Amino acid sequence: MANSITNRQDKKHEKSLPIQALSILQALPEAILVIDAHNHIVYVNASAENLFQTGNSYMVGNPLDVFLPKDSPAFVLLNQCRSEHGCFSEHGVELDTPRTGVRSITLQAAPVLEDHDHVILSLHEHSIAKKIGQQLSHRNVARSVTAMARILAHEVKNPLSGIRGAAQLLEQTVADEDRTLTRLICDETDRIVSLVDRMYIFSDKPTFQHDAVNIHQVLEHVRRIAENGFAKGIKITENYDPSLPPVLGDRDQLIQVFLNLIKNAAEACPKEMPEIVLSTSYQHGIRLAVPGGNKNTQHVPLIVQIQDNGPGIPKELRQNLYDPFVTTKATGSGLGLSLVSKIIDDHGGILEFDSQARKTIFRVMLPVAPI
Repeated sequence: MANSITNRQDKKHEKSLPIQALSILQALPEAILVIDAHNHIVYVNASAENLFQTGNSYMVGNPLDVFLPKDSPAFVLLNQCRSEHGCFSEHGVELDTPRTGVRSITLQAAPVLEDHDHVILSLHEHSIAKKIGQQLSHRNVARSVTAMARILAHEVKNPLSGIRGAAQLLEQTVADEDRTLTRLICDETDRIVSLVDRMYIFSDKPTFQHDAVNIHQVLEHVRRIAENGFAKGIKITENYDPSLPPVLGDRDQLIQVFLNLIKNAAEACPKEMPEIVLSTSYQHGIRLAVPGGNKNTQHVPLIVQIQDNGPGIPKELRQNLYDPFVTTKATGSGLGLSLVSKIIDDHGGILEFDSQARKTIFRVMLPVAPI
């Protein structure tokens, strides 16, 4: 795509940007747009297509104000860049459009050396660095839950059996009016043991084998379960890329991941016109460091998104959303998202979310199976 700028109005723009320069722009993680003297878009890189959720065939040739509000600071920067032939930037700009959602970005405008009327406009999203930090935090959460499971198994569960046994012996000797207390001890002990058993899923090392898994078959299986159970009556829309390669993972564990995420989405949906959108896509250039592995990084280009139109995640919970026992549900245990985070981490993937009113998206990035 880097070599195929399709400005239908004026082919001379291609001469303004050498092929080598285009290749460099295409590889950058920041969204890059090249703007002509009339504020029309003459080039976008892959990151810009991803940011605006629009292909370059539509963006190129259109005015910039089709994609950015007319009062955006970007237009001021463009004018400054052309008049003073220098680089100008503005930090902390809020970008809020139907295509991008609400994002905090840094805008930077720089002139094209061969043609000062053309300006390179870059949009650097602050949340990129933030999401990297969140991913590291989620990994730490997974490790803390693993440690908790180990402690519960060795330090809590064994004494509980002794407590329950003692309560059962007391129940045979105490008066009838006191047996309610011994029964309470037994019931509460059983409840704690049940919780500890649920924590066994958080093991130090994954016990499953990674195979080539068709992610669409996994999602279809989960969708059928949802539509016949907890998501009955909720509209589920599918927006799949059928050309995706297989995922490298464990089918049963991935079913567990998407069951939890879709169940959360279903419970968050409003009563009127509830909707969940399932989508898949392939995005180049996403790599994740894998500590202790044979390779320094792992490519995680396959993206699955679960979107609901609920009220959004409360701001006070977002920082610790994957911590165990953090939940917005009156009867929830707060272990569902901790489990999801742990499984995705075991797969060498990334789990992130964006949340606002009527649009919460959980995004799972996974490695593909080797050919």
